[in-house]
Amino acid sequence: MSDDIRGLVARASRVLGAAGLDDFIWGHASVRDPGGRGAWLKRSGIGLSEVDPEDVQLVSRDGEVLEGFGDRHIEYPIHTEILATRPDVGGVVHIHPPHAVALAASGVELRPVSHQATLFTPPQLPRYTHTTDLIRSAELGAGVAEALGDRTAVFLVNHGIVAVGPDLQTATVTALLLEEACEQQLLTSGYGGIASWTGDAEAVEKRERIYSPKAMLKVWEYLVRKLEDSPRPSPKSPG
Repeated sequence: MSDDIRGLVARASRVLGAAGLDDFIWGHASVRDPGGRGAWLKRSGIGLSEVDPEDVQLVSRDGEVLEGFGDRHIEYPIHTEILATRPDVGGVVHIHPPHAVALAASGVELRPVSHQATLFTPPQLPRYTHTTDLIRSAELGAGVAEALGDRTAVFLVNHGIVAVGPDLQTATVTALLLEEACEQQLLTSGYGGIASWTGDAEAVEKRERIYSPKAMLKVWEYLVRKLEDSPRPSPKSPG
């Protein structure tokens, strides 16, 4: 079972990296441990594009590395606290996508300018503003979980985003769609004038029609096919 989970975390990490969402060695994706012991996520010190199954650790809610090697990420409480709060969540992604960071920092609300944004709004996407620093404690992680509420994503303003799903496949696609939605809105606003966007009722209809659970998993399968057709990065050094 742990081998399957490690493989999934590695694939999701590389999918995010292949989409251009590497941030050097920062950012991470996780899967809930089926035994309730914590979260499986990559070790620190390597980029998303580099992650192999052996780089994936099991980290407890207290921050202990129960399986795997290497140092753990400081921000593991994002994952462990959300998983503790949301029993419906099986996968969590935390990354620093540039367009999402820019839109959140601007103070402008995310609008359904594109299909992608209808996945998130209405109602407005929540924002975590308690700190812009690293989420390095259980208290801060619980604050992120509280800001997320029952939604699928949250802006960590001046920091990044968190996206969740019933599984890591869905959470990964959700994170990618949020970045695309923010990029499209910024592109639209760059032309000046007053942008148009989809009304609330139609946005909800589009969300249900376009982004069904089946469709989200089909997008995941497409991303994995693309990943398998792409060359891997050069081998990383040990440790």
